[in-house]
Amino acid sequence: MPKIVWGLTLALAATCTAATPAGATISTPSVTSTATTVTYQVAYTGTPAFARVYVDVDRDATTGFPQTGTGADYLVENGSLYRHTGTGWSWTLLKTVSFTSSNGSARWTVDRADLGEQASPNDADAVFQVESPLETSAKTTYSYTGGSGGGTTYEPSSATIANPERGLYHHTQDCDKADFSADTLRQYRESQSITLVMCVFYLAEFKSAPIAQSALDRLQRQFAAARAAGVKLVLRFAYTASDAGDDAPKDRVLAHLDQLAPYLSGNSDVVGVVQAGFIGAWGEWYYTRNFGNAGSVSSADWANRKAVVDKLLSVLPATRAVQLRTPKFKRTLYAGGATRLGHHNDCFLASPDDFGTYENTAVEYPYLETETRTVPMGGETCAQNAPRSDCPTATAELSRFHWSYLNTDYQQGVLQSWAAQGCLADVTNRLGYRFTLRDGSFPATAARGGGLAVRISLTNDGYAAAVNPRSVALVLRNTSSGAVTRLPLNADPRTWLPGTTTVAQTLTVPSSLAPGTYALLLELADPALPGRPEYSARTANNGLWEASTGFNDLRHAVVVS
Repeated sequence: MPKIVWGLTLALAATCTAATPAGATISTPSVTSTATTVTYQVAYTGTPAFARVYVDVDRDATTGFPQTGTGADYLVENGSLYRHTGTGWSWTLLKTVSFTSSNGSARWTVDRADLGEQASPNDADAVFQVESPLETSAKTTYSYTGGSGGGTTYEPSSATIANPERGLYHHTQDCDKADFSADTLRQYRESQSITLVMCVFYLAEFKSAPIAQSALDRLQRQFAAARAAGVKLVLRFAYTASDAGDDAPKDRVLAHLDQLAPYLSGNSDVVGVVQAGFIGAWGEWYYTRNFGNAGSVSSADWANRKAVVDKLLSVLPATRAVQLRTPKFKRTLYAGGATRLGHHNDCFLASPDDFGTYENTAVEYPYLETETRTVPMGGETCAQNAPRSDCPTATAELSRFHWSYLNTDYQQGVLQSWAAQGCLADVTNRLGYRFTLRDGSFPATAARGGGLAVRISLTNDGYAAAVNPRSVALVLRNTSSGAVTRLPLNADPRTWLPGTTTVAQTLTVPSSLAPGTYALLLELADPALPGRPEYSARTANNGLWEASTGFNDLRHAVVVS
């Protein structure tokens, strides 16, 4: 018999639900299938003894074991498959199944025939669970593909992908000291799959004067180099790298932001995110002569800090976000929330409170977990601190707080320990978004002026949704002429959180479209950089990416008449 805490079992059976306490230890459930198998996967933290999937194959909550609004007909616990028999916690062992559990991820592959797959409705419900402590996911509904339901399935890839606005980033020089080499930046992308570069631009000479035109010209050249190379910048301005905190007063900062405004606006296409900066040593807001030093911050200091952030938000296009250095800053300055303010942690895992990043993790961890579902999170490590800086905690917190980017140059001791412990490659792949096409269904024929019903199922196997706007389009490419027609899909990758997403829409075929056969492709383009395929998002699949177009091949053709 499968194992479970009996008191909790009775409560689950009585209520048909499982409450997930604060700090839930499971995330990113996904289900994929082939013509003969179905694969379940879920991420977890800690070291649970048991990992389970409850499967409701007939989608009837009145039959089977009641679990989170489903009636589970089958249970997969660790490496064993059970069928529900009778009422209550009553299961019969059927067989062992393929099961792995390591590095915070559990994965099962089960033969579809062993699940008594239903041809109708050709879908099923799954609920994931780990123990202990006992944590239960929400219901996931999935459709079978490759079998009775038809459709096109796609093979996932484990390759490292150079997708924009996510992943490891390089920070090799102060941005104000020397021009970037576009060739070097391009090599980062092409040879290392790195698409982000840190640009900390110091304004040390201008604490009491306007920014010189020569400095502004250099900033413009940095933007131009990034654009030529096909990368983007994580941008921060600061006045000092000394813990003496000799920064500029508020009015000078605001005047400098007025000078910077046209450069930020005119180059936002190659800005991934802007860190709040300006205040204190390294622009990290702690050691400062003008805004409340070393944590001693008056109400006037808080008001001045907010004035800087408000001004930065006002001169930066609304499509770009600003990040604050600690959760306290946002909770203090914007208690009601702010959708364009994210977070960065530049001493990740370095101590119990990450060298002052946190004041009260009991409050700030749940806050940050919720916040980073919709605002960007990134940063760097700064000191080894085993066991906290080891892989188990690192991967758990990167996932929980939806990290999009991390410094690959610092701190090397931490990064090398992750490589030795076997999680660095996984971290590299999962930072930010990682969209994997799973299956799709498309018609064989369509009429001009008529409907074209499409359904695309994908998983986000990364830690976070996309950070900035990204257009989604079904591309019809004439197989004879090569002519391309884009049909926009009502989808926003900024909402594609880790887990499964289905895009289903009936599009209208343009009445002017020439009759013929059209290959279907998916484009996830950067609307600010049209015609730049290196800025489009590549799905984590084998054999679908077209580097020359930025399209992902959906492996289906439709005949338009």
